[in-house]
Amino acid sequence: MSFLAVGVATWGLARPVTPGAGPAPGRGDSSQSSSIFTPAHRTFLDALRDFFGARPTPVQPIAYTHKVHLHNGMECTNCHTNVEKGAIAGIPSITLCMTCHQVVATDKPEIKKMAAMFARGEDIPWQRVYDYSPTAHVKFIHAPHIRAKVECITCHGDMWQRTVAVRTVDMNMGFCINCHKLRKVSVECQTCHF
Repeated sequence: MSFLAVGVATWGLARPVTPGAGPAPGRGDSSQSSSIFTPAHRTFLDALRDFFGARPTPVQPIAYTHKVHLHNGMECTNCHTNVEKGAIAGIPSITLCMTCHQVVATDKPEIKKMAAMFARGEDIPWQRVYDYSPTAHVKFIHAPHIRAKVECITCHGDMWQRTVAVRTVDMNMGFCINCHKLRKVSVECQTCHF
């Protein structure tokens, strides 16, 4: 029997059971068979994807070019306004983008697409590039890393050479611990986990 088959048989994932519908065929207790694998995973396959770090590459609705903006004198904090203050760096709203692009580069196709969204009252549905699995119970906060002078390039790669953001490093525990040890920062569990 394969690992997957054992997991399906053990956790009762072969057939979702509706609560109160009675026991699954050949099973005594329906509470052992559920469409929920864990609170963080809907299915066994979702758990495997999470375990192996298999995530789809996000496709951004606007081909925002970091390279052009940085070469024109902008800084990361111009758009990621919360990065120095809180846990989440923040992703710019269409209103922030249109502050400049109502007059700058209005003839470019991506700016036209964004202007049309703005006219319809829509925001840009940016897709997350980095995130930790809910099962990691990580409490990453940008602000202390910025105060410690950790450069954005450390985790996000060289945005001066990039158009849309992509994952450039595997943000796993080994990566973080190695960085903490190199900088002589605490590697106690509660530093990063809750």
